[in-house]
Amino acid sequence: MAWDSLCSRDLLRPKIRSASSRTPGIRSSAETPSLEELRRLLWTRAHPTGHVDEVWPNLYVGDLYVARDKAQLSRMGISHVVNAAAGRFHIDTGPKFYKDLPVDYYGVEAEDNPNFDLSIYFYPVARYIRAALNSPRGKVLVHCAMGISRSATLVLAFLMICENMSLADAIQTVRSHRGICPNSGFLKQLRELDLQLGRGKGRGAEAC
Repeated sequence: MAWDSLCSRDLLRPKIRSASSRTPGIRSSAETPSLEELRRLLWTRAHPTGHVDEVWPNLYVGDLYVARDKAQLSRMGISHVVNAAAGRFHIDTGPKFYKDLPVDYYGVEAEDNPNFDLSIYFYPVARYIRAALNSPRGKVLVHCAMGISRSATLVLAFLMICENMSLADAIQTVRSHRGICPNSGFLKQLRELDLQLGRGKGRGAEAC
């Protein structure tokens, strides 16, 4: 079965889990894993996926249901929302949707398509998340439709860029709290980012 077909499985269940401890932000000196090794890492003892999960302190990955549940966002104390499926034909929320909440909104009009270049958003979104987490009482929700591909990819990139993690470490950190499945194209883009950061070309945490 093709990787992107496997990623389309709906494993959602309504539960919130929290990330109670931090993973040290130290890049591994090991070589960047192959795509096949990364796929195995994503699927080995994968954690079940809920509507929203805290995958890093005060950083949540979720789906369209939690993104549209303003009462839930208020209870969670979410201060910033990154919509990785923004746009009229996707999850059309936006600043007006959240106008009655103290929420700052960042929209990314991304397609969950292996041919879509999500990498152009890696650094801008990483900086946005870093600034949000550094703000008083900052809590960030990054979401897409199912919360497993687009949003997960952006959060993995954040951990690599701003927390100085290798891709393998970032995957292990997130998947310990949430089952994720970036599509094959996004996985390739993350692997390229890992190679760039390993060569010192991406500047890593200095860019945050």
